[in-house]
Amino acid sequence: MHEHYMQLALDEAERAFREAEVPIGAVVAQEGRVIAAAHNQREQLHDPTAHAEMIAITQAAEALQSWRLDGCTLYVTLEPCPMCAGAILQARIPLVVYGAADPKAGAVHSLYRLLDDPRLNHRCEVIAQVLADRCGRILSRFFQDQRRLGKK
Repeated sequence: MHEHYMQLALDEAERAFREAEVPIGAVVAQEGRVIAAAHNQREQLHDPTAHAEMIAITQAAEALQSWRLDGCTLYVTLEPCPMCAGAILQARIPLVVYGAADPKAGAVHSLYRLLDDPRLNHRCEVIAQVLADRCGRILSRFFQDQRRLGKK
């Protein structure tokens, strides 16, 4: 089941790749149905907060007409950063499933452990490394292309 939703998040990452955005995708599912799907759009929107997770959380809240995303699962192709981890906690998402680890900015396991920090008022269950190789490959391919083209 987790692989199915992660594949949908990877489909979003592919959209981001085609749009010259860092290829990260996210899907929010509740009770067996997708209620939100998004990909990074920082370049398009000129918005540093336009991460896949942030957009998907906003879409899910709109779909449910509630800021509390009880009963939802967030699937994301890359370990969430501190900003996204904060939004996940604020939205009260009970389960986060991610693909590739992010050793440079990961706030779930790699650099910080925000989603299970007992000092915070909410914690999430986390399942890591779902389709991790595929999630990592699209990122590697993107950054190799960027270096080849001489972009930052």
